[in-house]
Amino acid sequence: MSQDPVVISGGLVVLPDEQGTRPADIVLTGDTITAIAAPGSVSAPKIDAANRLIIPGLINAHTHGHGGLAKGLGDKWSLDLLLNAGPWTGGQRTDDDRYLSTLVSAVEMLRRGCTACFDLSTMLPVPTAGALDSVVRAYTDIGMRAVIAPMIADRSFYQAIPGLLDAFPPELRTVAEAIRVAPVEATLAPIREAARSWSLPGDRIRFGIAPTIPLHCSDDFMIACRDLAAEYGLPLQTHLAEAPSQREAAIRRYGVPMTTHLHALGLVGPGFSGAHGIWLDDAEMELIARGGGTLAHNPGSNLRLGNGIADMRRAMAAGVTVGVGTDGSGSSDNQNMFEAMRLAAYVSRVFDRPPEDWIGTQEALCMATEGSAAVLGMGGIIGRIAPGYKADLAFLDLDHVNLVPLNNAVNQLVNTEDGAAVRDVMIGGRFVLKDGALPGLDWPAIARRARLAAERLSEATAEARATAERLAPVVGHFCVGLGRCAHNLPRKLAAEAVP
Repeated sequence: MSQDPVVISGGLVVLPDEQGTRPADIVLTGDTITAIAAPGSVSAPKIDAANRLIIPGLINAHTHGHGGLAKGLGDKWSLDLLLNAGPWTGGQRTDDDRYLSTLVSAVEMLRRGCTACFDLSTMLPVPTAGALDSVVRAYTDIGMRAVIAPMIADRSFYQAIPGLLDAFPPELRTVAEAIRVAPVEATLAPIREAARSWSLPGDRIRFGIAPTIPLHCSDDFMIACRDLAAEYGLPLQTHLAEAPSQREAAIRRYGVPMTTHLHALGLVGPGFSGAHGIWLDDAEMELIARGGGTLAHNPGSNLRLGNGIADMRRAMAAGVTVGVGTDGSGSSDNQNMFEAMRLAAYVSRVFDRPPEDWIGTQEALCMATEGSAAVLGMGGIIGRIAPGYKADLAFLDLDHVNLVPLNNAVNQLVNTEDGAAVRDVMIGGRFVLKDGALPGLDWPAIARRARLAAERLSEATAEARATAERLAPVVGHFCVGLGRCAHNLPRKLAAEAVP
């Protein structure tokens, strides 16, 4: 890439800490912003941004690229029912399926102004080199930044929830007990090798580690993940206190809430992020803040799966850095960061607090950019339109109805915009979406391949689906009952039986 300066000129720019916009020229040298200048003040080749609102690329703090082929598969699924369905919604994947699924998710993110993500990818039965390469290729082909963190565990869902196996009648217990994950070393060996040999630039495609849900991992397994993360400088993300059943299960298993237990194991520190964080108490939030950890807030998924509403105002007041995520398309059904950002603002308003304590639009935008960048371990690199930051930008059409009239850009980005006004996206100074098209990507061909893969997978996983449907009634009722024991935190309205 040329190192001669170029100027993005003629646009209205959303700059850090400014509620409105102002005309400004953005000076780029290579892949980096080197100056914000008065319009017309810099003599250099120009990129015309007339009639465009320019914002920092949104950053997805928590997603699952494998969900790209699984959108729309479920309706009234709690998290526990989703996990029960996992062997068929994410099973029987080839490396090409993983590539297609990740690419479909990435295209959706990019078209809605998202330039980077933290992807917790399922690679069953173990994360092989081929599986990792397929996910890397998807992000490389489309030009997005990503942290790729294979989800791993050494316990099945049925082993993870105390008392669940005992709740099944004998014939179903045998079925549930037969569902196992790979042995520990078979899972950790490829993670260790990938960490050792990873050679991609850390600001483009970074390797991470994701012990999926702490209850699904023995203490020895979590400690091994901790040590790998420390040895190789890997970001570590886990699903933390996502459902009320998980809070109660942790207290029954460990005698303390999950964050307290993870802190005792030495996991809660810089580089640690917890996704969801709904069922956290004040002491847990303070542990995360003191350790330098972060939270990835997924309000759409939290609502979609009925998990409750995360109190991110309380977390931020404790000093926790919070990013925003969509979750995967298998659990939230879209990759729209504008929707996630809007919901992050809106759900803060259900708590009994005055409006001045709600999350406002400026905060929501900051959470979905700088906050998420911190979750990815890329704070200070991406997430702002400012000198020294990478030129990751989204260009929105000022004639789109969402922005007409433009009364307040930040308010409308959060409260009105849905991604439809995004026309161009730049990552590292290069356009990866131009006039709504994806340069170098044959989307119609990708779409055809994705449809064929989904049809084949539906047939290949039919038996696993039938098994999950046999187990689902027990899972659903047991986990709802378990979760009700955790309602000492005000994350849901009190439950009443339906006549």
